[in-house]
Amino acid sequence: MNTIRRIAPAAALAAAFFTGTGARAQVQLEQAVGRAQAAWIQHDVQALVRHSDTVRLRIPGIAASASVQPEQAARLLGRYLDPSQERTFDLVDVRHLADDHAYAEVERRYVVKGTDEELEETVFLGFRLLDGNWRLREVRITP
Repeated sequence: MNTIRRIAPAAALAAAFFTGTGARAQVQLEQAVGRAQAAWIQHDVQALVRHSDTVRLRIPGIAASASVQPEQAARLLGRYLDPSQERTFDLVDVRHLADDHAYAEVERRYVVKGTDEELEETVFLGFRLLDGNWRLREVRITP
């Protein structure tokens, strides 16, 4: 009986610690996704990849890449985004694949400059938790 009394408070303390850590990581992930959304809407590709160490790109018109440095990722993303004007970039869902890996699914609506036809595509932004910070690791676009 004494053993149960000692283990129960320790388990409760551990659960509170890990829940708090998980909640903090979730808030940080939501903030990272929000920053990525704002950067995308503004076509600020430098801000989008600023804290990344490498980024894997899967975007139409550009050959699938292995992970590239942020500078190269910014150039390629800029080339892809430049002819378009954003209408919406709405968060659909955030999914955790592991404690340190997550994806944000975003629905993008845009027009090509000089046209009125609205186009739509799904953007998956992959994030990884490194050194306590969620960093963009992948951009995958599907029509």
